[in-house]
Amino acid sequence: MKVFNIIACVLFTIFAGLQYNDPDFYLWIPLYLYTAVLCGLAAGGKWYKNLYSLGIFIYLCYAAYLFFDQNGVLNWVSEHQHENIAATMQAEKPWIEETREFFGLFLMIITLLVNLVYVSQKNSKHTRIKKNHR
Repeated sequence: MKVFNIIACVLFTIFAGLQYNDPDFYLWIPLYLYTAVLCGLAAGGKWYKNLYSLGIFIYLCYAAYLFFDQNGVLNWVSEHQHENIAATMQAEKPWIEETREFFGLFLMIITLLVNLVYVSQKNSKHTRIKKNHR
């Protein structure tokens, strides 16, 4: 898990840095850095189950919005036939930007979910061992 979290911390920090020229950088830099910081802390052995849950909840709410928005993922799938969203770095069409943002949120959700499951299993195992030694 340590290697996973080091890699995730570095990647999400880079992703945050790449947002500096985005029109809504003020939103995306903190979103990416939140995940990066939590991964960095986890790599150092500090686990925050409640903060993972909070991040997952916030990211899921925003992802649902981006999925159903008029220029969101559903629109990209149904009206634009899965047009290539990676052909160019410039997102000239709104559904391309929102679909990319959706997948960014998806990556953050998966990352925090991996840590949440890990720490939950770790705590559960520790609790069972403790009960068996009484």
